[in-house]
Amino acid sequence: MIIMEATKSKFLKVKCNDCQNEQVIFGNATSRVDCTVCGRTLAEPSGGKAVIKTQILEVLE
Repeated sequence: MIIMEATKSKFLKVKCNDCQNEQVIFGNATSRVDCTVCGRTLAEPSGGKAVIKTQILEVLE
């Protein structure tokens, strides 16, 4: 029998502070995440949950 455990990691919808672009990122990113439009850093890895450096609009399930 396989028991699936709910993960605590979530996807986040964020908004870039510079260009207002909205994009979806992984809350536990293991590499730096940049805005696809202007290149601003949106999140940096920290060994667990990523450090979000912009506005979180929504937590996606």
